[in-house]
Amino acid sequence: MEAGLDVPGGNRLREALRLVIVGHVDHGKSTLVGRLFHDTGSLPDGKLEAIRAMCERRGMPFEWAFLMDAFQAERDQGITIDTAQIWFRTPKREYVVIDAPGHREFVKNMITGAASAEAALVMIDAGQGVQQQSRLHGFLLNLLGIRQIAVVVNKMDMVDYSADRFENIRATYAAFLAGIGVAGEQYIPVSARDGDNIVHRSRAMNWYRGPTIVEALDGFRPAPRPTELPLRFPVQDVYKFDNRRILAGRIETGRIGVGDRLLFSPSNKTAIVATIETWNRPGPMVEANAGQSIGITLDHQLFIERGEVASREDHAPIESNVFRGRLFWLGHTPLTAGSQYQLKIGTRETPVTVQQVERVFDPDDLSARLGDAVPRHGVADVILRTMALLAVDEARFLPRTGRFVLTDGHNIVAGGLVSMEGYPDQRDLITKRSSNLHSVEHRVSAVARAVRNGHGGGVLWFTGLSGAGKSTLAMAVEQELFRRGYHVYVLDGDNVRQGLNANLGFSPDDRAENIRRVGQVAALFAQAGLIAITAFISPYRADRQRAREAARELFHEVYVEADLMTCEERDPKGLYKKARSGEIADFTGVSAPYEAPDSPELTVDTQRQAVDDCVGEIVAYVERHFAAGKGKDIQKP
Repeated sequence: MEAGLDVPGGNRLREALRLVIVGHVDHGKSTLVGRLFHDTGSLPDGKLEAIRAMCERRGMPFEWAFLMDAFQAERDQGITIDTAQIWFRTPKREYVVIDAPGHREFVKNMITGAASAEAALVMIDAGQGVQQQSRLHGFLLNLLGIRQIAVVVNKMDMVDYSADRFENIRATYAAFLAGIGVAGEQYIPVSARDGDNIVHRSRAMNWYRGPTIVEALDGFRPAPRPTELPLRFPVQDVYKFDNRRILAGRIETGRIGVGDRLLFSPSNKTAIVATIETWNRPGPMVEANAGQSIGITLDHQLFIERGEVASREDHAPIESNVFRGRLFWLGHTPLTAGSQYQLKIGTRETPVTVQQVERVFDPDDLSARLGDAVPRHGVADVILRTMALLAVDEARFLPRTGRFVLTDGHNIVAGGLVSMEGYPDQRDLITKRSSNLHSVEHRVSAVARAVRNGHGGGVLWFTGLSGAGKSTLAMAVEQELFRRGYHVYVLDGDNVRQGLNANLGFSPDDRAENIRRVGQVAALFAQAGLIAITAFISPYRADRQRAREAARELFHEVYVEADLMTCEERDPKGLYKKARSGEIADFTGVSAPYEAPDSPELTVDTQRQAVDDCVGEIVAYVERHFAAGKGKDIQKP
């Protein structure tokens, strides 16, 4: 809610905190909520009596759980199927409680319910202890970005209020959470049925010195209000009225005001907000906030499509066609590399390919392992690639626009979080900032240069892991081609980073810019009639594609192939050793990705072939394609 609620005495409550309660089926979530509402005085008048009357009619004992279990099917089956939401208050603030289903078949509903929560209670039955589903729920909370977690060990009355039993469960679950990077802030022994340690301290567990559940909840910190976050306005539709184009959508975060300059991603178009349009509202609006569905008109007509995201220029989303995703798989058939689905992120829908399954988490203890298939209800880290650029946010910074789903037809088969770890923002790599530029027509043709030099110009783009042998081959090929009369020059990291790219580091963004500049320089060399050999890891396909576009038909990709184990054994500069010890961050193949070429013009295998043999293959390729009078490279544009 946008503001606090009035309470007796004229005080104002702080904005409500959204709390999700999860746990294995029948561990007592709904019972806890019912007791919590009763003991805080939050039950509506007559509700308690209605529950008692219903239980008497059914001839069954009184159940607090019926407060939350709203559906007849749930009362019949004794399990929570859908998520339910209800409000309660403490003297400190209001809460919206989301009771999420614990049964394995209803995990999708649990994720839906937890997605909007700021904090969580994880329920564990003291008798049954930590279950596989308990681990899964903890993992999913981490997946959804919920870091404020209290673990409630329920039904302590069933284990004679044993401190040893509580400590055993606490230690087991704390070790699991620590293994996935989560710190459970509190561990609380309770008996939800009897109200022990819910609001009032338990006399039966006088050995416990920690907070009650209400005290733990009041210690949680509310998340930043959506209006305080950077603007994200995904365009849902475009309407045309008279001469106006109205961009309609829901503001996810931030604010929009008349006169604001907006940047639309991924098209990189900018315009100023002329008007804010609403429905069933008297008078014009000058500002709209997160959570409101509005339309806007711009100061000049732009072709904007559904799926674009409006933001401020200084806090724009990331643009990329590849990203990492940690996802929960719901499909009936396993998820494998090469599979294609529809990606939905915000209002954007586009085909997506699973480029790689990086890690699969064990269903029992959720430890990570290498794998190539993700089973139903499995969790995995994957790399996803689309044809077109997307506007995305990292979920750890902006969860509302950093979540995605995968669909297969009309069925949702996965939900996950966006991570750009190891990948650059491609916005600056494709945005042209120069203006008033005019191309100049050269008076020396490519054919004339080829006749003079005896060969056509071109780019031999060597790519491969560190240690694959790129520089060794490049220098040997340069020497042999020069001996045969070719005009050739090698561009590699040493001679480029000491001059042209001396201002760049080794972050993903700087590496991408390094390759962009090299690609442009190599293209100029090729147009001048020289053969430019580049020896760079160039790990991203998108960067190599930009280099190809710069040189066009003069570009020849040479994949210097050797697997990671071989390259790490060679380790000519000791870089792998430093990367493994943590001295080098974002090292390709270890802590950053390498995307092998799909269809290079030439592949040489340094793992199985001697250097001289590889050099011979490359020189023979050049002889076939670059000699004067041969190949496309010397044809007149």
